[in-house]
Amino acid sequence: MKTTTSWVAVVALVAVVLTALYFYLPDILRQPAPDAVSTAPTPTPAETVPTVRHPIEKAQAQPSAEDTKPLPPLAESDEPALTAAQRLVGRESLERFFYLDSLMRRVVVTIDNLPRKQVPERYRLTKPIDGRFVVTEERETTFLNPKNYARYAPAVLFVEGIDTKKLVATYVRFYSLLQQEYQNLGRPDGYFNDRTVEAIDDMLTAPELHQPIQLVRPNVWYKFADPELEALSAGQKLMIRIGPENAARVKAKLRDIRRELTGTAERPAPAS
Repeated sequence: MKTTTSWVAVVALVAVVLTALYFYLPDILRQPAPDAVSTAPTPTPAETVPTVRHPIEKAQAQPSAEDTKPLPPLAESDEPALTAAQRLVGRESLERFFYLDSLMRRVVVTIDNLPRKQVPERYRLTKPIDGRFVVTEERETTFLNPKNYARYAPAVLFVEGIDTKKLVATYVRFYSLLQQEYQNLGRPDGYFNDRTVEAIDDMLTAPELHQPIQLVRPNVWYKFADPELEALSAGQKLMIRIGPENAARVKAKLRDIRRELTGTAERPAPAS
């Protein structure tokens, strides 16, 4: 179970919620992940351009009039993004929770890979969580100790305290740079906001587990003993690791963000 997180608190804290927690897993739960920037296949010329499902123009929250000045080039975007993030959550919180370089790339790589099996360690966005990972041994069987869930409390409180409308407005403000980075990293025909909503939907459907969670340790890293749990996406496994109460609070925030991005808190059910 490798870990890595997000800076979207910086320009799209959609990533903080989506990923700010992902990188808070202790080293003992990590699995080596590839350092590739993206695992997305490059579309062939024969492929058609996908339809945009969630145009960023439909987002409910929009930048204020004072934030309408032109954005800098992508290569020069860290400083203005940090300034916007500082206004959103404060400098102290940024320095406590996140690595603050290459912000656009970290956000894009993290969100793009949350619905996949692993997020590349090379672009982790948050600093390691304090404390030691704890397991329970019962009759030669290993379980995830619920005491671990308390270690995520500061990150969950941080996420809950973010003003959702201001967060999404900041995301919209910097969206053109996020889209450019997404295309640069192997998705020339992709639409980053669609991927963001897809990552939110994936995490919202994570199973809610209240029974003891068995682990195995085939090497240095622990894994879920249940192969169905181990086969889940990186984002869904995150929601299990932080515990059901924390997951419920994070999902509530994700629904708020989705509502601001699309007008609905949940993905509409397919027509029967």
